[in-house]
Amino acid sequence: MRVLVVKLSSLGDVVHTFPALTDAMRAVPGLEVDWAVEEAFAPIARLHPAVREIITVPLRRLKKRPLAALAGGEAAATRRALAGRRYDVVIDAQGLVKSALVAMLTQGRRHGFDRESAREGLAAVAYHGRHRVPEVEHMAERIRKLFAAALGYSLEGRPLDTGLRPLPLPEGDAPHLVFLHGTTWPTKTWTVSGWRALAGEAEKAGMHALVFTQGAAEEARARAIAKGRPAVEPLPPQPLETLIPLIASAAGVVSVDTGLGHLAAAFGVPTVGLYGPTDPRLTGLVGARVRELKSTRDCAPCEKSRCRIAPETVEGPPCLADFEAGSVWRTLRELSAPS
Repeated sequence: MRVLVVKLSSLGDVVHTFPALTDAMRAVPGLEVDWAVEEAFAPIARLHPAVREIITVPLRRLKKRPLAALAGGEAAATRRALAGRRYDVVIDAQGLVKSALVAMLTQGRRHGFDRESAREGLAAVAYHGRHRVPEVEHMAERIRKLFAAALGYSLEGRPLDTGLRPLPLPEGDAPHLVFLHGTTWPTKTWTVSGWRALAGEAEKAGMHALVFTQGAAEEARARAIAKGRPAVEPLPPQPLETLIPLIASAAGVVSVDTGLGHLAAAFGVPTVGLYGPTDPRLTGLVGARVRELKSTRDCAPCEKSRCRIAPETVEGPPCLADFEAGSVWRTLRELSAPS
């Protein structure tokens, strides 16, 4: 059976599709899976063993520089790639109008969430098979149910499995931690003092931590975290292809609510997630060795990018500033202990 998955973005959403792919790979003999995804996330989609071919969709470039993208023939190449082969089943696992439009470029019976379940109800018009999967549980479970309904198998007795496993450290390398401090909302950030105190705990344990950076704000925060802390190693901006093995081989990861945290969890790396304004119940970390620390404040989760009770706060709102480094460190060590 030939299947096309349409899940264009974001990084966390792409990772949340992995358990459904694992189910399908085990349930459907001879399954061949292609994946239509935004080009920025193609390195992530390629990680799952069920995926045969990636079809990159240059949506971001079409939005930013439409004439250049069209003149370069990228849009036409994507249309040819989508229409050039016939699929038995096309699954739009995103439920947006843009993903439904991509699905409509294909040859095959299209499946997706029904009007009440899709993130944008209008997307359901594009599907031949519309499946009701209410938004009352984690997105990964909802996508698993969508795949099972579209491909005709039962999830009974199938534990959630992302299909990824940790990678071994290169020979001679010392074990390392990864601190994922960068995120899109100011309200999702932890304090610099919290990260520095956590680095102090790592130093006492004889470990070092890698800190990724992307953009001026993250670079400035990384320098502040690393100042006077020899255990912290800020890394310059680099592509996903080089970040992925660093995460997958880490001894542990501490992450705010950001896409790379979902990837660490999916690899089975011990991962502690810090949650304040967002609710991990529906879109949190998925993996075998995960612990989510959630704010206990009455106002959390607020799902706001600007803090209501401390609107002047640029980073580290009260709901996240409450987390103490010692508690975060103990949680990480508990996760890392042999089972």
